[in-house]
Amino acid sequence: MKLLHGDCLKLLPGIDDWSVDLTVTSPPYDNLRTYNNSLDWTDSIWQSIIKQLYRVTKPGGVVVWVVGDATVKGSETGTSFKQALWAMECGFNLHDTMIYSKPGFHFLDERRYPQTFEYMFVFSKSSLRTFNPIKDRKNKYAGNKIHGTRRGKDGELKKITRNNPIGAFGTRYNVWEINNPGADCDHPAVFPLSLAKDHIISWSNPGETVLDPFMGSGTTGVACHETQRQFIGIEKDTKYFKDASDRIKAAEAQPFLFGESR
Repeated sequence: MKLLHGDCLKLLPGIDDWSVDLTVTSPPYDNLRTYNNSLDWTDSIWQSIIKQLYRVTKPGGVVVWVVGDATVKGSETGTSFKQALWAMECGFNLHDTMIYSKPGFHFLDERRYPQTFEYMFVFSKSSLRTFNPIKDRKNKYAGNKIHGTRRGKDGELKKITRNNPIGAFGTRYNVWEINNPGADCDHPAVFPLSLAKDHIISWSNPGETVLDPFMGSGTTGVACHETQRQFIGIEKDTKYFKDASDRIKAAEAQPFLFGESR
């Protein structure tokens, strides 16, 4: 574990080119929280950070960027989409636009449907190198043979038949419904440990290096320990850095049994 206290905009340039396999992070989008009044967040800052992430990411590596949009004067800002498009301008592929659905969690606004999700943009640097799909979606037709139709570009329907039976579980869809139980730490924006772990398992392998330039409560670091990855965490706020460091150290003191914990 390598934990760095300071502004990621100043510390990222010290990380070697092509040295990170995966980044899993949630930046402080749209000034929705003050983070102990330490927040300094503008378009030029997130643009510079995404450029740095492209530089440090290995070819075939991935950045998972978990973001949402504020509503200002009756309109969503669209900042999340601007960031995704900027990442593509920097050279990333937009490999997937995933959804983090938070059941039971929403902000009330009588003028719109309650907001219950965030975007999880998966950026890849060149052709994706690693994908370990999580297969926990129970198949309704397990044991049956695959058959059906598929419509081609010309509109013609073609039959699909496969002799292998359908397995008990299929690959999870790209909308992840995850409750956030929170963590035993004083941080205003803790994301679920299972979210970080499942992305780490999906886009990297044991022993590889995972970065979180907005370490926050240290969730990505804890997930790296539990999945046997190397971790680089950066946090600007002094209190959050100490709390995250203590949380990660406590996790390291707990032995894991074997293999990858999900």
